[in-house]
Amino acid sequence: MKNATMIVRYYRVDRRDIAAIQFIIEGYEGMAVVTTIDPKPARLQISIIADQQEDFDFLLRDLQSTFPIEEVPCT
Repeated sequence: MKNATMIVRYYRVDRRDIAAIQFIIEGYEGMAVVTTIDPKPARLQISIIADQQEDFDFLLRDLQSTFPIEEVPCT
């Protein structure tokens, strides 16, 4: 993973779901890192290893069937 290219995306979630979403995504070691940008409006920054983007997109679609997750622009 040394010198890996990262893709950064931002998402709004229900703040009660932050820990669960982070736990699930980071459980796929080497795929992505989740950072809580602002806990009150529950905005997350997710840095995805470029080589893992397709797998991440699949995981995200699965998570969206359980949690309200909306991609938002960086602000």
